[in-house]
Amino acid sequence: MTEVLFYHLTEKTLEQTLPGLLEKCIERNWKSVVQVGDAAKLPALDQLLWSFRPDSFIAHSAERDGNEKHQPVFLTDADDNPNESEIRFMVENAVPPSLEGYTRGIYIFDGHNEEALSQARERWKAEKSAGHAVTYWQQKPNGGWEKKA
Repeated sequence: MTEVLFYHLTEKTLEQTLPGLLEKCIERNWKSVVQVGDAAKLPALDQLLWSFRPDSFIAHSAERDGNEKHQPVFLTDADDNPNESEIRFMVENAVPPSLEGYTRGIYIFDGHNEEALSQARERWKAEKSAGHAVTYWQQKPNGGWEKKA
């Protein structure tokens, strides 16, 4: 059974939130895949992870780089997992084929976007029906998280 977390963004953007979550995974020696729902979003995400802070970056790769097996983070718009990640992030309305085999699946969705909210509700039902342990976290005004369900 995979632990599936739903992160409802209400105060900060994906760009402000995702790097910190990925850093926590790296600190724990967890490899991650970040799946986007639209391949056109990959270049911006790639750039973000190199430049989100002046004094730091997140080592990562995408399929076109050719060294994905050796990176702690892999970016994709498909269902691949070449770096044998334990954690799978779904952003920008990404839908994974299955979360079986992952320790955690993490959906991050924009609370100000009705389409994203609707899709998150659908994914909640699907992951719960698949037998996964699901939890819902809402962003607090300070950017932290509060467990709501």
